[in-house]
Amino acid sequence: NHRLASLGYLQLADLGAPPEFAFAGVTGIMDLTASLEWVRDNIESFGGDPKNVFIFGQSGGGAKTSTMLAVPAAKGLFHRAAVQSGSSLRLTPRDRATRNTEVLLKHLNISKDRIADLQKIPWQQILEAQVAAAADTPGTGFSPVVDGTYLPHHPFDPAAPEESATVPLIVSTTLEDAALSLTNFDLDDAGLKGILKQRFAANSDAVYALYRKHYPNKSAFLVQAMISTDAGFRRSAFKQAELKAAQGKGPVWMYEWDWPKFGAVHGLDVAGSFREARDGGDMARVSDELSSTWVAFARTGNPNNSKIPQWPQFDARSRATLLFSTPTTVENDPRAEIRKFWEHMPPAAGPTG
Repeated sequence: NHRLASLGYLQLADLGAPPEFAFAGVTGIMDLTASLEWVRDNIESFGGDPKNVFIFGQSGGGAKTSTMLAVPAAKGLFHRAAVQSGSSLRLTPRDRATRNTEVLLKHLNISKDRIADLQKIPWQQILEAQVAAAADTPGTGFSPVVDGTYLPHHPFDPAAPEESATVPLIVSTTLEDAALSLTNFDLDDAGLKGILKQRFAANSDAVYALYRKHYPNKSAFLVQAMISTDAGFRRSAFKQAELKAAQGKGPVWMYEWDWPKFGAVHGLDVAGSFREARDGGDMARVSDELSSTWVAFARTGNPNNSKIPQWPQFDARSRATLLFSTPTTVENDPRAEIRKFWEHMPPAAGPTG
């Protein structure tokens, strides 16, 4: 278990808080480190090997896994890692985290000289204030803080973290990650162009033309999902894998979940990781492939196994990517034109992530 949001990442150190609040901006990450310490100390009692620990997470869990790769106190507590649709390159800067905390304290009616009173407030009230703060001041959120001590730097900016340099890593996305959070199923091309204009301004026509060139028959809804996925999830995943490969001290592999039957949306590969196929046939086969890959990676630090094609390590030259689909294949630099387009595009306006 670990604390989340304002319960785990409330930056109080720069607001005159008592010394016991010095690490309030990273307590959620400290909880994760404590969990790994417990595993180290106790896993042998359950038949496990404390020198062979695999951590992985999807979405927010992937962001936490990305973060743990950069935590000095966690060095040596895990020996391989995987990030599924959650590549986190940067965390919340200390000054911004302090501003967010000030907004929350205002909603709780707590002055800087009474910060210790936070411990007297029910957690439900703190969370209610968090919701109100986000509504009143858009962009107010709470996530791990680069405090300069426990978290000395961003996980993957400007480079891959030295704390986990030799740890083998898998980085992944799903083909249409962003579709899970979209609800405008009746979107047409006119509506799509309007959305792109709002998001990408002068570049919107180029974005539309590129995707209609590659996907002339996809619905506007799915084109929108792929654009959002490529501009966010996939761009961050590529950067994470590129930086890890450039570091040259530990291997990295890249996969993409493309299985088409239900749409390859955010989170769909989690069931495959645990071999939880609710359908027979191809779904069972693809789930078996991914779960076998997970087991091989956990056991040896190399994901290759008899159920999948030979999967080369990712590097900047070949960009080998395993595509879980029907059939599962390895492709070098899939959709290269689209990748290169986003590589040179500035990030879209909006909250940092």
